[in-house]
Amino acid sequence: MYILTEEGRKYLEQGLPEKRLLELLKKGKTTLPEAQKRIAEFSIALLWAKKNGWVAVSKNEIELTKGPENFPEQEALEKIDKNEGVPENILLVLLTRKLIEEERDDMKKKAERFVGKEITNLTEELIKTGLWKKATFREYNVSVPGKRIYPGKRHVLSYYIERIRKIFLDLGFQEASGPFVESSFWNFDALYQPQDHPARDLADTFYMKNPKETALPEKRLVDEVAKTHENGGITKSSGWGYRWNPAMAKSAILRTHTTVVSARMLTKIEPPAKVFCIGRVFRNETIDYKHGAEFTQIEGIVVDENVGFRDLLGYLKEFYIRMGFKKIRFRPSYFPYTEMSVEPEVYFEEKGEWLELGGAGIFRPEVTVPLGIDVPVLAWGLSLERPIMLRLALNDIRNFYYKNDLEILRNIKLW
Repeated sequence: MYILTEEGRKYLEQGLPEKRLLELLKKGKTTLPEAQKRIAEFSIALLWAKKNGWVAVSKNEIELTKGPENFPEQEALEKIDKNEGVPENILLVLLTRKLIEEERDDMKKKAERFVGKEITNLTEELIKTGLWKKATFREYNVSVPGKRIYPGKRHVLSYYIERIRKIFLDLGFQEASGPFVESSFWNFDALYQPQDHPARDLADTFYMKNPKETALPEKRLVDEVAKTHENGGITKSSGWGYRWNPAMAKSAILRTHTTVVSARMLTKIEPPAKVFCIGRVFRNETIDYKHGAEFTQIEGIVVDENVGFRDLLGYLKEFYIRMGFKKIRFRPSYFPYTEMSVEPEVYFEEKGEWLELGGAGIFRPEVTVPLGIDVPVLAWGLSLERPIMLRLALNDIRNFYYKNDLEILRNIKLW
């Protein structure tokens, strides 16, 4: 059962705004100000008239283009006032326009059926009429487990990437990024990795077929890197002692580390500066439970004439403390483009063992000087997936990228 609202009763007596507008325009076109003066609800009338294609508006005038044979909404208002039936589609229009509403008495009758009875669920009628206060509700056994619900949540990798991003931003770092497809120049040569290094083999690196080559950067930069490889150039070292091949440097590859982003940034920033990058890298690995052809690396550099090795250890320790680890230690190591070099390790209480999570060090002058930096540069490249795997008791790295096991994704508890 429906009854007219105050506005609906007004239109029953005066006629719908669009009906009154069309009756005015049947006498001829008129100006908009005149129509607004004659029709109190002009904006509503114009809206429905234009929606039905009954009028045309040009400049400051409005005229009738075609008129309807009847107004079913107007007729419906009359029928509802007489408690007569109205088609459902017309009811929907009138409800949308708030010209009618559900009869309250009928709602009250529906609600009164539950008064004095034991009920399990609240209904719309009980709430709107307030009769829920007089109803008796069946007691619930809260110890009985309900149906398990799996609401949407972020993927575990996305969650940790955002968490790590916030840590570095809080420490005053700026974020950088770079392309997945890189040149061998930036990925290897600019980092003082010799052109006969095993890491450049097809067995370790993905080389592109299209594009096969990429352009080298400006000549001055290329010359400085080439001389450094050949004889040390301006770095006062002996270099690698071979003839540097620019054709090899042009080879297009999928980047093997995010350190390539740091190399590019060294040509753009002015000391002091702190930069980080969290990005996907690619290695030509055989995929198994602990190896993947792609993984995520956490990269960072600090460029400042006043920093040293102890500062590097301090940044790494602070990062892992903020990640929730209580025990952190460092082990000496070797990397081609850093000296001194170190590997951070954290202690996993659950496993009772130490785990190495990446590499770090101070960039050698052979890396920084050709790129235009002559102050110390602290650098690190850390693993993302390995600590997550151990923390969440996962034993297969493929869960992150390839399997999409819903059972695991649903039940993973974020750190």
